[in-house]
Amino acid sequence: MEIAADGVVKPQPDDLPYTSFVQGSSGFDDGALASFDATVEAAVEEGQVPGVVAAVARGKAVHVAVAGVMAIGAAPMQRDTLFRITSITKPMTAAAVLSFVDDGLLRLDEPVGRWLPELADRRVLRRPDGPLDDTVPAQRPITVRDLLTFTWGFGMQGAMFMATEPWPIFTATVERELATFGPPQPATVPDPDTWIARLGELPLLAQPGERWLYQTGSQVLGVLASRLAAAPFHQVLSERLLDPLGMRDTGFHAANIDRLATAYERRHGHLEVADAPDGQWSRPPAFADGGAGLVSSVDDVVAFGRMLLRRDGQILAPPTVAEMTRNQLTQAQRENVWPGFSFLDGRGWGYGVSVLDDGRYSWDGGFGTTWSNVPSQDLTVVVLTQRAADETGMPAVCSDVLATARAASRS
Repeated sequence: MEIAADGVVKPQPDDLPYTSFVQGSSGFDDGALASFDATVEAAVEEGQVPGVVAAVARGKAVHVAVAGVMAIGAAPMQRDTLFRITSITKPMTAAAVLSFVDDGLLRLDEPVGRWLPELADRRVLRRPDGPLDDTVPAQRPITVRDLLTFTWGFGMQGAMFMATEPWPIFTATVERELATFGPPQPATVPDPDTWIARLGELPLLAQPGERWLYQTGSQVLGVLASRLAAAPFHQVLSERLLDPLGMRDTGFHAANIDRLATAYERRHGHLEVADAPDGQWSRPPAFADGGAGLVSSVDDVVAFGRMLLRRDGQILAPPTVAEMTRNQLTQAQRENVWPGFSFLDGRGWGYGVSVLDDGRYSWDGGFGTTWSNVPSQDLTVVVLTQRAADETGMPAVCSDVLATARAASRS
């Protein structure tokens, strides 16, 4: 494999390790599976990504395709390669918190101040880009539902990244090492109690319930779950979600860094290493980030997706899954966007997951991963790459594999 001057990975024919696995009877014909495999292989041949692992599942069957390498010039990609799934952490965090609701230990519409006094009696900025001391009182308390729907009043929105001068609230989060307005930083974020205390020093950007703002709600939910269980969040997530589903590869660091793919991002037209296997995810973090902290494998993400589609009560009651995976936002909340791009991009939002008009629900990880459930076709589709989204969006293979799988399931 070589990299051209424009930074595009240029694999050579002998540099393209490729394997395909079928587990069970998929219900797809051989031609459909061949098309799925070809889409995955083409992503590497075309230089979209150094490597990719993709899966399509229906019923009890799983088909996995693997192509490329774990790092440029290094070992072939494997089915059990670990990836930084970043924001695919969000629906997993939501599921863990909703399990407390099912157990009667938490109510969606009660204020979170009981467990998170740092977030009680909030002040709200008059303008999101205004001075931190120019505030008004919050009109009501923050609820659990607000956190799950990302309408609690704090989080990312595109306007803050398009401003000519950094917003004071943006600068304040950086100074406090909150890693909430940008990519995850597991090596530098402080412990949960310190993190939530520092967050509590800051005003909200919007009134609770007013608008959808990205990311921070999931991080707060991790702290909430920890306090509810009187245990570290990584333990809560394992006991309530990962262990019951057999998701042994998923955690807040890579127990075996030899299985962790190198993460890349495109800078100045070239692929550069963003995180090496011995980097930020090589050791347990002080803060288990419920918004973007997990590493995982394709089979683990499939197991999570299939649990939601089965609705068998193993993790969540069927009505809870139904609520989690339907749009919870009002039209006003979806449209209430400050000038600039929106991470929601016109989609609906359930509890920790985006919801589309055709019933599909999904979310992406900014480091180049995506997961979708398509209930109408009983499909779970997972695509894991190690090339981060850039100004052009996610690697094309993420949408191409989903489209191929959906078309194949109609055949």
